[in-house]
Amino acid sequence: MNFIKTIVAAGLVAVSALPAVAADISGAGATFPYPIYAKWADAYKKETGNGLNYQSIGSGGGIKQIQAKTVTFGASDMPLKPEDVEKAGLVQFPTVVGGDVPVVNLDGVTSGDLKLDGTTLAKIFLGEIKTWDDAAIKALNPSAKLTSQAIVVVHRSDGSGTTFIWTDYLSKVSADWKSKVGANTAVEWPAGIGAKGNEGVANNVMQTKGAIGYVEYAYAKQNKMTTVNMINKDGKSVAPDAAAFQAAAANADWVNAKNFYLILTDQPGAASWPIAGATFILIHKQPQDPAAATEALKFFSWAYAKGGKMAEDLDYVPMPASVVKAIQAVWSNEIKDANGKPLLTN
Repeated sequence: MNFIKTIVAAGLVAVSALPAVAADISGAGATFPYPIYAKWADAYKKETGNGLNYQSIGSGGGIKQIQAKTVTFGASDMPLKPEDVEKAGLVQFPTVVGGDVPVVNLDGVTSGDLKLDGTTLAKIFLGEIKTWDDAAIKALNPSAKLTSQAIVVVHRSDGSGTTFIWTDYLSKVSADWKSKVGANTAVEWPAGIGAKGNEGVANNVMQTKGAIGYVEYAYAKQNKMTTVNMINKDGKSVAPDAAAFQAAAANADWVNAKNFYLILTDQPGAASWPIAGATFILIHKQPQDPAAATEALKFFSWAYAKGGKMAEDLDYVPMPASVVKAIQAVWSNEIKDANGKPLLTN
């Protein structure tokens, strides 16, 4: 049983299988942060007795469910634009920063053996580069043992914030990608096979020789997948890890970003991972179930206070204390019951 299935069994499913109580929290959306939300949920349940039932269905589904008010909170790796947050009567805030990473299944190739730049990666996902011994790949990896094996592109089939981060990056580094495909949670893929969730992409890549796909780094790390280094905006080859994600987020001005709307792809800096992104929570300003919303805010408050080490262990980057303070101020000022009373004050 791989790591992801293990934490499902130990964490969220175990929580959601218990009889529902008033303190249980419902959420749905992004698969990108699912490993850390599962870890937090398990620890929070043990400490407080309160459960989290989180459906890892993709960012598109999370946005739809919070808009339909079928869950207490939605989760998305694609931040909603400030005007859309306001129009929907929502509050949006980031929880952690992570990174999309290219993963491959190639005989004799281990993590870090290959490096790609954005232009070449875009051509692979456009279906223009079809074999692993293509001249563009060989030019970047002159000492690698590359064969004429066909490249099998694996991408997400569901609405996905991981896809938004990936396609936003490709749109920034490739004019062809921007004009032909663009950036969104779901796009018309020019090539490849689709799979649902980070879990689905990971499993398909691991089972398919010659495959390349993209997953959030925790999925690659815990499933011991082969990752590819990237050449970043400064022209430096970097490996995916928490330090590289932190470098990408180092200049993020969260406090002054309206509705915390920031996209972290293709950031400058010699150590920056180019396909980094935050993941976000969406919750109604005036929830129809104030008690459940209050419990959700308590959960995330606990996660900010006590979940940093757990996040780092999975190579996510916790939010800085100054950002947490700004987030909690927004909660106090904007998330209220029908009488205008804040649900949670700090």
